[in-house]
Amino acid sequence: MNTHVPTSPRTPGADLPDHPDRLWRNPEPKKSYDVVIVGGGGHGLATAHYLARNHGITDVAVLEKGWLAGGNMARNTTIIRSNYLWDESAGIYEHALKLWEGLAEELDYPILFSQRGVLNLAHSLQDVRDSVRRVEANRLNGVDAEWLDADGVKEVCPIVNISPDVRYPVLGATYQPRAGIAKHDHVAWGLARSADAAGIDIIQNCEVTGLDVVGGRVVGVRTNLGPIAAGKVALCSAGHTSVLAAMAGIELPLQSHPLQALVSELLEPVHPTVVMSNAVHVYVSQAHKGELVMGAGIDAYNSYTQRGAFHIIQEQMSAALELFPVFARAHVLRTWGGIVDVSPDASPIIGLTPVDNLYLNCGWGTGGFKATPGVGWVYAHTIANDTPHGLNAPFSLDRFTTGALVDEHGAAAVAH
Repeated sequence: MNTHVPTSPRTPGADLPDHPDRLWRNPEPKKSYDVVIVGGGGHGLATAHYLARNHGITDVAVLEKGWLAGGNMARNTTIIRSNYLWDESAGIYEHALKLWEGLAEELDYPILFSQRGVLNLAHSLQDVRDSVRRVEANRLNGVDAEWLDADGVKEVCPIVNISPDVRYPVLGATYQPRAGIAKHDHVAWGLARSADAAGIDIIQNCEVTGLDVVGGRVVGVRTNLGPIAAGKVALCSAGHTSVLAAMAGIELPLQSHPLQALVSELLEPVHPTVVMSNAVHVYVSQAHKGELVMGAGIDAYNSYTQRGAFHIIQEQMSAALELFPVFARAHVLRTWGGIVDVSPDASPIIGLTPVDNLYLNCGWGTGGFKATPGVGWVYAHTIANDTPHGLNAPFSLDRFTTGALVDEHGAAAVAH
């Protein structure tokens, strides 16, 4: 199996022959495609993979304005779980988790999926009530879930501080044993390799600057590399999707925010699972190499910058050190930010638009990575059949006019 990775970005147009150091070609864009996918992150690549694998559609271009998977796919904290409260959310995320469990074999590529479990901590009596409710809802939906008291949390993750003498004492947690993490870069490379092998063109450094709409139907895109005609156009560019949709006259109910994360220096393996706390907005796991990976809540202001405010990191660190005193002497190695697009109900928008043959996949907020194979599956179905899959039908754009919301904001407060 070829596990080499590209050593540097390359300019489109350098159509490369087969080479052991290349996982995909860099072809020049053709004049037209059956499907153009705008956004070369995890969702765009997964959609391309399943268009070919499930529907036999290979006259496809994936357009990425930078380097492949260099946006949120390279900037997330890699947490994978499906223990959402509402039936609609649990359905699509559980479908994704089942795909994660077989994705390395499906792609014939090591994505380093580690099912180490996820703890969602409860710090108040209301947290406990909400958490137990979520566990019971998960079980009804066939999602593995347990309620653990504080001693049970300590048994799963011995380094968590369960002392009652702190600002936010740990009263217990929900626990999903099948949840975990994966290596985000490997996921992108494996999906790109599969799509390329099917004949799909992956075009980097290709920014979409306009959408061509004629008679209420999208007919192509304009790019810095020239116009490309398209039978169908699928948008999935996370925080910039609202900008793209506006090019077709569609105003989306989205707000884009920075979301920060950081990693520590390399440490010996001490953290066996993933720990998340909605009350103090911190979540911590230990990556395969040994660094601690920590995330926080979104910055409150709207922005398209890939950086955030320092006070968020300060609050995140104080919360992390209260939960994990063992990390008091660890050093922060680097910080970064992504751009998350948040809808009014903190649930995604996946489906058709008022413009014929133009499709939306956006609004994932902080939960996009964990959905990668699942949304690729249902979005490919939607594009191929011009009708939503059953799993993404509840996430249509018109729910904001009908009122049929999937309110994960109210259910979880923060939707990592």
